[in-house]
Amino acid sequence: MEAAARVVHEQGAGRTTIADIARAANVPVGNVYYYFKTKDELVGAAISEQARGFRELAAELDRLDDPRERLLRLVDGWLGQKERAARYGCPTGTLAAELDKRDEGGLDVEAGRVIRLLLDWVEAQFDAMGRPDAADLAVTLVGAYQGMSVLANALRDPEIMTREVRRLTAWLKELEPSPGSA
Repeated sequence: MEAAARVVHEQGAGRTTIADIARAANVPVGNVYYYFKTKDELVGAAISEQARGFRELAAELDRLDDPRERLLRLVDGWLGQKERAARYGCPTGTLAAELDKRDEGGLDVEAGRVIRLLLDWVEAQFDAMGRPDAADLAVTLVGAYQGMSVLANALRDPEIMTREVRRLTAWLKELEPSPGSA
């Protein structure tokens, strides 16, 4: 599943074959066919892997006491992905956009659910900071990530991510809790 997620991110769902996944996973093609009968099943597995990866990251971040620190660590993690984002875009965002152009399967909705996981988690952090506008702030933060990923990818410029992460970090540090909270 990790190989599926990586190859689908790098090549896109349309160009990825089961043989590509087998090669990336270092297994015979027949092994992949045993678990995934169709390319859509394989793309679904890639989406599931993305969701699993985010849940694992969220669980790690949730061990931090301060919701602002959780958000800062999330944003800092985006910086570590700047080279891949500049080359391939956001794994989930680019896949969701690609799948949305297809007429069948519902995989676009599945990819959207992974983005929803991120949005909901970010909103919960702003809510824990006492912000009544937590949902709006979550859209702002996640939208900034998607935007910087698209721009870095379109312009093949990872430094866009560096500048935007710096800006988002400053914004998060300056963001005040709502009056009467904490």
